[in-house]
Amino acid sequence: MLLTDDLTLAFSGNVLFEHVNAKFLPGNCYGLIGANGAGKSSFLKILSSDLDPSNGKVIYDSGLRISVLKQDQFAYDSFQVIDTVIMGHKALYKVYAERKAIYDKDEMTEEDGIRVGELEDQFADMDGYNLEAEAEKMLSELGLSESLHEKTMEELESGQKIRVLLAQAIFGDPDILLLDEPTNQLDYQSVLWLENFLLEFQKLAIVISHDRHFLNKVCTHIANLDYKKLEIYVGNYSFWEQSSQLAMKQKKEDFKQKEDKVKELEEFVRRFSANASKSKQATSRKKLIEKLRPDAIPETSRRYPYINFSVERPCGGKILVVNDVSYSVNGVTLLKNVSFTLDHKDKVAILGDNSLSKTALLDVLAGTVSPDTGTIEWGDTITYDYFPKDHASFFTKNVELLEWLAQYANTVDNQELRGLLGRMLFSGDDVFKKIGVLSGGEKARAMFSKLMLSKSNALLFDEPTDHLDLESISSLNKAFKSYPEIMMIVSNDFELLNTVCNRVIEVSPAGMIDQKTSFDDYMTSDSIQKKRELIKV
Repeated sequence: MLLTDDLTLAFSGNVLFEHVNAKFLPGNCYGLIGANGAGKSSFLKILSSDLDPSNGKVIYDSGLRISVLKQDQFAYDSFQVIDTVIMGHKALYKVYAERKAIYDKDEMTEEDGIRVGELEDQFADMDGYNLEAEAEKMLSELGLSESLHEKTMEELESGQKIRVLLAQAIFGDPDILLLDEPTNQLDYQSVLWLENFLLEFQKLAIVISHDRHFLNKVCTHIANLDYKKLEIYVGNYSFWEQSSQLAMKQKKEDFKQKEDKVKELEEFVRRFSANASKSKQATSRKKLIEKLRPDAIPETSRRYPYINFSVERPCGGKILVVNDVSYSVNGVTLLKNVSFTLDHKDKVAILGDNSLSKTALLDVLAGTVSPDTGTIEWGDTITYDYFPKDHASFFTKNVELLEWLAQYANTVDNQELRGLLGRMLFSGDDVFKKIGVLSGGEKARAMFSKLMLSKSNALLFDEPTDHLDLESISSLNKAFKSYPEIMMIVSNDFELLNTVCNRVIEVSPAGMIDQKTSFDDYMTSDSIQKKRELIKV
């Protein structure tokens, strides 16, 4: 069991949360949610003793082992992959490393022989041999082949490092598992593996995630950080979302009823306070007004942008024809013989194990790079716009946000632009911020604003939910569902893909698959999985 006693955290007078008294029980998985800046990551750091609270304390039995998903991908670059995983169990790794260092010597002294015998006994007592095998099994299940286990971390790609750090966090069956954004950069199979692990995990887990599908699958409870308080609810994310919306609706209705009653009583007092025969009633109603006057509803830190992609004109007959497109970079093939034709109302999920292949397809379609072979033909009625994964090139001039957006607006005046930016959560003087100081989430919302101005009838998105909070992701999901024309989407947000897309195109350096089906059906169809094996590299 993990308890917090009157936890408060403030930075430079800004209170993130205060007087948090919570109980986290083993056998449960808690999803820690809240708006960006609410203090979720800081709360986890306090639980793991990596950050001191301004006030209060964390209580748990001294014998319990807490494990944390490390965020620094480069911290273990000089270590072997398998060693990095075993580091997740500090006591075991200490024995493992000393034992390994002795065995790596060219010659062992008599003292070394005695010491290694002691270490072997300790290693066996800690079930080290089984745990070492478990670490290798875990890495393989996360898609890291045995050939990578002895490599150093610096030799791995970013996504592979994430999976090693995840294996490190869950290695050795910790008593308390703290995971901050564990699904970032994970492919579908790795997320599925993690979901199954957490569903079977009998200890205590607390996770922060912007992945709604993941939160719904693994969470038994939701810990909501809002109003500078932490409240724990039973159920997964969708249940919390529905119940909290109903609760807020009820609060607003109660507030309105009380306000109306107060106005009615105030009108009576105004009319009859000077009337001798009614003065007692007026006085009584004055007292009642003070009792009934409702407290203001506390302001939530959650804010939902209004995202709406409208079109200037619908798509005509011909939309997009891609014929035998191949593309490579520095001799490395990313796309091979890609051919497809888009139809009306297609909303396409672009899948692939190689993220470079997926991005390459959208880059080729958007005309930012040219294919090595093949042709791309957009219809005459099609106007397309592109949200690239790396949109740094759009923010090279450090101008004010309003001026930046104005360059993409042909007929819209500044007042309308300010209204648009306001709906995208840039209120007041925020529109005069220099784009160089915008956060990743703010730049994404600025890019969505640009796309809304274009009114294009074909939209291409590469990882649009990166840097977004749950509220912005929810708004974007609704906008995608209501968009009436063509979309092509690369995303690791499986909830978004499943609720929006009606077609899947998977690309790899070895070929492609094109299926008119939902994301879930694509990933669970046995016949499609056989096809997928044929294009794996």
